[in-house]
Order: sequence, then structure tokens, then C-alpha cells
Amino acid sequence: MPPADFPLFSSAAVPTTASRLLHTLTLSGSSALRSLFPLNFPPVHRIRSPFARRGIASAFGPCYSLPAASLGTYVKNVLDMTELDENPDSGGEEGIFDFDAKQLVPPPPSPSAELEVKELEELPEQWRRTKLAWLCKELPAHKSGTVVRVLNAQRKWMRQEDATYVVAHCIRIRENETAFKVYKWMMQQHWYRFNFALSTKLADYTGKERKFTKCREVFDHIIEQGRVPSESTFHILVVAYLSSSVKGCLEEACDIYNRMIQLGGYMPRLSLHNAMFRALVSGSGPSSKNYLKQAEFIFHNLVTSGLDVHRDIYEGLLWLHSYQDSVDTQRIQELRKEMQGAGIQESKEALMSILRVYSKKGNVEEAERTWAKLVLTDISLPPLAYVYKMEVYAKVGEYMKSFEIFQEMKEYINPLNVAAYHEIIEVLCKAQNVELAESVMAEFIQSGLKPLAPSYIDLMNLYFNQSSYDKLELAFYQCLKQCQPNCAIYSIYLDSLVRVGNLNKAEEIFNHMNTNITIGVSKRSCNSILRCYLTSENISKAESIYELMCQKNYEVEALLMEKLDQLLRSRGKPVKKKPMILKLSQEHREMLVGMLLGGLQMESDERRKNHRIQFEFNENLSTHVVLEKHVRQWFHEFLHHSSDSTGYSGEIPYGFSTISHSNFAFFADQFWPEGKPEIPKLIHRWISPRVLAYWFMYGGHRTSSGDILLKLRGSQEGLARIVNALKLQSLQCRVKRKGRTFWIGLLGENSMRFWKLIEPHVLHYSDDSAQARGDEVTFDSRSDTDQYSDNSKSDGLLSSLGSSLRF
Repeated sequence: MPPADFPLFSSAAVPTTASRLLHTLTLSGSSALRSLFPLNFPPVHRIRSPFARRGIASAFGPCYSLPAASLGTYVKNVLDMTELDENPDSGGEEGIFDFDAKQLVPPPPSPSAELEVKELEELPEQWRRTKLAWLCKELPAHKSGTVVRVLNAQRKWMRQEDATYVVAHCIRIRENETAFKVYKWMMQQHWYRFNFALSTKLADYTGKERKFTKCREVFDHIIEQGRVPSESTFHILVVAYLSSSVKGCLEEACDIYNRMIQLGGYMPRLSLHNAMFRALVSGSGPSSKNYLKQAEFIFHNLVTSGLDVHRDIYEGLLWLHSYQDSVDTQRIQELRKEMQGAGIQESKEALMSILRVYSKKGNVEEAERTWAKLVLTDISLPPLAYVYKMEVYAKVGEYMKSFEIFQEMKEYINPLNVAAYHEIIEVLCKAQNVELAESVMAEFIQSGLKPLAPSYIDLMNLYFNQSSYDKLELAFYQCLKQCQPNCAIYSIYLDSLVRVGNLNKAEEIFNHMNTNITIGVSKRSCNSILRCYLTSENISKAESIYELMCQKNYEVEALLMEKLDQLLRSRGKPVKKKPMILKLSQEHREMLVGMLLGGLQMESDERRKNHRIQFEFNENLSTHVVLEKHVRQWFHEFLHHSSDSTGYSGEIPYGFSTISHSNFAFFADQFWPEGKPEIPKLIHRWISPRVLAYWFMYGGHRTSSGDILLKLRGSQEGLARIVNALKLQSLQCRVKRKGRTFWIGLLGENSMRFWKLIEPHVLHYSDDSAQARGDEVTFDSRSDTDQYSDNSKSDGLLSSLGSSLRF
């Protein structure tokens, strides 16, 4: 019979078959173990290294009385498998840019230390062999919580060598999830000693499965132990990040790639250089232009390593340079000369980048020369080529030449694209040609293309400059029917009302802008309404607008400030320039709490006295597009160079940060202690409908079935606090973990109740599906999802939540 301290083997809990199996194991010893639990180890290699012998002797300690002859017997290379067993033909350089297939060239063999694991039959105690064999078979069948409970029950006898054997076995049979759970549990034990070979194997195999969060956790643990990860680990982790579509993975891949060269001193293979570069240029131009420095670093590594620089690398660099706000024409010329020296002819893509550069510079001669080369390479020119040619002539003031190019474009390209309409309407408005601008605008509306707002802004500015206020008002109401409300459009209309002296209508429009959170007010609109009140000598309302501008840190025009001071002095109360006091309102606080729950990040100085908030938005989500403008307006006074905004641009960066200020200390201490996200203990006191609404808009979405998913980062204790806080709002939820992120699911009636609660505070937007976000989280109990990390204390806490927390 098994020993009494062996759990889960009671006659009441184990079926008869299992009891007979255990009896067979007890009687037959290691031969039965090998037949019933075939581990299929490779042939035994005998290692005579004195270092290895000393290490294993000290590891087993006095409780193992092994014969001297058996100390040198180990299983060597127990996990040394072929690196390309799944894809043996992927070792070449061809097809390395095929990211749809997610296939990249695997790393070279690593020179790291070999993993050495003792054979099971060499253990002196039969009961230990039995327990280890049972664990190797039992653990892969259970979820995380059960794995932790089973391992916790083995604490009395389990040691470093036993846990290492279980981890190695799980890796060998490709149960890498279980291997990671056992490894995490192993790290929390008092007898744990770092094993570089084991950590390397675990990181490599989890990375091969594209589990980049687990691979990164082991990678970071290796560095924390003062060791440099092996080349294979660097390579696999970069590939895992590149294979993911999760936001932020590309930046992490760049970081690991740079550390691979700078920290590890490794020289990546050509395939990894090319794959990294391809990922950098795989997005749109405006979103990828910030990766120029990283792309130049990869190019430098290719050149200094003596590797071949492909055509794609040169063309990608030209493409990135062409989208920069300040174009380095000298560097572009250098790249073109290097291409010519390497015998690489400029393709259509390279010529398009060059044409984009000269259109920005207004260099008509070079643009025409590049255009001629494009015509020779391809008869069917890309639509953007016509747009760039229109732009270059508009830069030198030849507006009608741009219109001729537009007419020529209509003959060869059908239908026209949005960029062509935007460009030609902007050109015609600059030329003050109202008739042609209106004609093209009508054609643009008839085409059904979107968005129309930029062209409406150009047309309304044209009407404003020509004092055609009736046409401006008509264009304003037409725009409202076909476009989303926009602060710039409202501001132009407000200026026209002030200029014609329609004070009542101007006040109505301004109040609507100020109360509608999707529109908001700007510095220019505030100055316009202030001019309106000063003209009518409505001092009380002028003072209120002045106070509003002080609160938002808007600069008052000099002439208006002088007039306001004169009017107030004539009444015996000179204007007092109010000091700039940055203060968070209740709305500010609730917005921050909600977005911090949804993943908003904070940074603190060394003394943790001043803190700043980093806003990041996804330009592909309509929720974030609306929320971004709203946040920009509400936190205007806390943003860098906020007083420079006129409200007419509409081009808000998809990532911006506040100034460093002590007002954010409360949120940093509660939500980002020690620089890591955490859920405060008193979060249940701060949960309100507005908080939940901003959490939903920043870090959540509705699925196609109507369920609501909310993203949360933090510890398991923090998760439990959130679940309890939702229960106080009469909301039952389910929770799943995906990587380092928890997903809280409000399903069925709970989702309807949640939506009814937050709907008054949700900004108007077009709904985004889970597929658009790239979040594939399901709450089917059979789905393959990551479970909670191995922590017995957390298991007890989560189990106390009852049925509200189901996996």
C-alpha cells in the first residue's frame, strides 16, 4: 500500500482500476513503471565530469545514499530534440517575409549548458519512483488550481531534483503549460536553486508555442539571476513576439532584439534581421514612421555583419524616410547610391517613396523626373502617384496644374480614392476657386466615399474667408447630417456667427459645444465667444468665459485681454490674472479610475513625488477614436504644449502624456505602486457608473452576441476585489486569464444590466467587434485558456468568491 502521506489515493476517491494499478506499481517496481508510464528517454550517456558529479551529490543531500558508481550515470540531452521537427524545410532564407504563415527560420543550436536529469530507476526509494511517475502522468490532465493543490500536497518529500524531473518530463512530452506551472511552483519553494539549463529549455519550448508571456517571464528570471540568456532564447522570444498581433508586441520584439546584440553580444542570423525589418514596415506609413531609428539600427547590423542587404531593406528604409515630418534628403540620396552600387534597380515602390519626398519638398523638377521613371516601370500608375504630383504643384502655387492632373487621373483610374478628393478640394480652396471646389465636393459626396469632414473644413474655411456666411451655414448643416460632430467644424461656424453679430445663436452653439462631450471647446472657440460678449459689453458672461479659459489654460488674445481689462476698470474691478492652478475635478478622477482599470499606464520620478499619465489609444477602434478627442479636451491643461492647439487640426496623436504633477500622486500610490499595476483595497468605494463606463470604453468591448468583456491587469488579490465590487453593483461575472491579462466577462442578463448602468456616460461611437480588436476570449469551460498563476494563497482567496468566479 502507498504511504499515508500520499494524497488523492484513498479507496473512496480512486476507482477500483486505479487501485489495482497502484498495487501493480508497488509490487512490480521500476519495470512496471516503465511499461505503464513509458517515458521513452533517449539512451543513457555517462558523464564523468567532476563538476556534474559534485553538483548532483550536493543536490540530493544526505537522504540519498547512492552508490559511488551510480553518481556518474545521468540522462544527458534528455530534451535535445531536432529544432525543425515540425517544419524541417524552413531553414532557408526564402519566404522569410511570409508573416501570414507565421513561419520563421528557427535559431541555431545554443551553446548553453546541457540539461541533466537523473533516471527514474536510479532513485533508491521505490515510493519516490512511484510518486514521481504518478505526478508525471497526473499533472498534465489538470488545470492550474488543481496542479498547485497537488504539488502543495507533495511539499513534505519533494525537492529540487524531483521537481526538475517533472518539469523535464513535461517538456519532453510537449506539455509545456504544465511544465511552466510546475516551474513556477518550484520557484516559490525554500529549497529552489536556479538551473540555467532547465530555464533555457522551458523558455525555448514555451516560446516555440508562441506563448510569449511565459517565455518572457522565464527570460526575465534568467536575467534576474545574473545570467545572460542563450542565443536560442533571444531568437525564439523575438519570433514569438513578431508572430503575435497583440498591441505592443512589436515594441517588445525590438527591445529583445536590441538586447540580443547589446547585452548578449550575439550576431543574429539574416532571417531574424529580415523578419524584424519586415515587421517594422508592415503597418501604415503614419503609424510606422516612428520605427525609423530601429530600422536604421537593423540596417547597420546587416552591413557591419557582412550579410546581404536585400532590395526590401533598401525600399523599406526609403519608405520610412519618406513619411518623416522632417525628411532627410541627404540620407535618401546615400541609400539610392548604395542601391545603385549593389546593382539594385529602383522598383515602383521605391520610386513612389521618392516621389512622396519631393512632393513634400515642393521640388517639381525632381518630382517630374521620378514620375517619368514610374511611367516607364508601370503603365497603370498607383492612385497616390497622382496625389503626390498634385501636391507638388500646389506647393509652388500652380493650382490649376494640380486640377489638370486630377482630371487626367479620372481618365485612368476609376473609381477615385478618398486621398485624391481630399487633396484636390484642399488645393481648389487654397486657390479660392469656389465654383470648382463646390463641383468636386458634390462629386465627392455622390461617390459615397468617407470621410468627408476634412473637405468640409476646407470648404467652410473658404466660405469664411470670402464672407459667404449663408453658404457656410448650409455646408455646416450638411456636414452634421453626413459626418460625426467635430470641434473644428463647430468652431468655424461659431466664428461666422460672431462675425455677423448673431450673438444669441453664437451663445447657443458654444453652450452646445461645451456640454456635448463628443465635441468640446477649443482655445479659438473660447476666444470667439469672449469677443462676442465683449462686443455686446456683457461683462458677467465675459468673466465666466475668462474663468473657463483660465481653468483650461487657454491663452486669451492680447486685444481681448486689453478690452476686458478696460471694461472691468471702468466698473471699478480690474481683471485679476488668476494663477494657473491645476486641479482634478470629480469627473477627472472618475475618468482616471475607469481608464486605470482598463490598462492606463503611469510613470513616476525617482522620489515618487511627481507622476505623469501615458494615454495610449488604438486608431483602429472607433471607441478609442472618440474617447481620444474627449480625453484630450478634458485633460487639456495637464498636457504638454496644450495652449498651442487651435481646435482646427483634428489630428490628435494616438499616444500622448500629461505633464509630471503631484496631483496624480493618489492614483500612482493606489494603482501603480512600485511601478506595477495593482488594484487598490478600497476599489469598491470608487466604483461608480461613470468609472465603469470609462473602463468599458478604454479596456473593454461588446461581443457580437451582446456580452461585455472588460480587460484588467493586476494581481489575483486585486481581481478578487474587483469581482466583489461588481457584486455590490448586483453584477455577476466570469473570469479568464490570457497571458498577463485577466478578462472579466459579463454575460446574458448581467451584460444588459451593466449596459443600462453605464449607457448615460458612454460616448457615441460605432460598435467594435471582438475580431476587430484581436481579442479572442471565450468563456466556454472547454476553451483552451491560461489559468491563474501558481499561488496557494491566491487559490484560497479566489475559491472564497464562490460561484461568481468560474473558469
